[in-house]
Amino acid sequence: MLDVVALGELLIDFAPISTDAAGYPALQAQPGGAPGNFLAALQKYGCRTALLGKVGADSFGRLLVRTAAEKGIETRGVVADPAVFTTLAFVTLDATGNREFSFARKPGADTCLTPEEVDKALIDEARVFHFGTLSLTGEPARAATQQAVAYAKEKGKLISFDPNLRKPLWESEADAKQQIEWGLRQADVVKISDEEIDFLWGLAPEAGAQKLLAEYGVQLVYATLGPKGCFTANAGASAAVESPAGIRVVDTTGAGDIFGGSAMSQLLPCLKAGRSPAELTAGELRAITRFACCAASLSTQTHGGINSVPDEAAVRGIL
Repeated sequence: MLDVVALGELLIDFAPISTDAAGYPALQAQPGGAPGNFLAALQKYGCRTALLGKVGADSFGRLLVRTAAEKGIETRGVVADPAVFTTLAFVTLDATGNREFSFARKPGADTCLTPEEVDKALIDEARVFHFGTLSLTGEPARAATQQAVAYAKEKGKLISFDPNLRKPLWESEADAKQQIEWGLRQADVVKISDEEIDFLWGLAPEAGAQKLLAEYGVQLVYATLGPKGCFTANAGASAAVESPAGIRVVDTTGAGDIFGGSAMSQLLPCLKAGRSPAELTAGELRAITRFACCAASLSTQTHGGINSVPDEAAVRGIL
């Protein structure tokens, strides 16, 4: 049985590694995409995963599928389409390593996944179904995502969701808010950033987490706070966890996804023991979140997403 199946984008991140005298960056291609990063963390920490998505039938698409397979991610649900190019993201970094994205995606292959191309057998095999919002930015991927989520819920799968807001990919902020709200109402477990909570409701992270628990049917919330750590809560308990000190940040690309996958890897033993996310104690929430904060922090010491997941021994070493 699979632990987690995720639906969404597999793409190339071009990260700047140096700049010439005129200010033009030299870019290094890195495998990425939020669901791919999420699953890479799960695989690194001993879980079995699969990806549903679409790449182009081009050199980058083949590289991405090969890399995902080498990480142990089941890729038979990834479609290669000769009619579209693999999605590309160009990353710019500020002095602290924080990133912004520009996308070559009009369309990109990830947006072209159709409902008929979703391999439902992989959902049948999984305990958890995970998705984000990049597959909700337009059709036909939006319909494919909505139908896959409905199927997963019908089959009794735990639903995990990460808004992963990228404003330039939406037709309007109103459209982004509508689709994120839809995703939140489907989810049992949500990883959401402080910036996304502010975007949606203008609330502080703790208040946003409590809103999700009280009004959206969510069982467990991780409200991430960037370098400050994470506030996590379910209906009966909460915990505030700081990120480890002394991390030299190079590139934050994928850190949030790696947090989510790392947290899920630590939550899965509870699920397998028959416990729901709503039943976890404050101590259990703290332990899960500390592991995820450490993994995400260590991932920022190098470029990229999928390839930046730290070894478990390194994470345990700073816990």
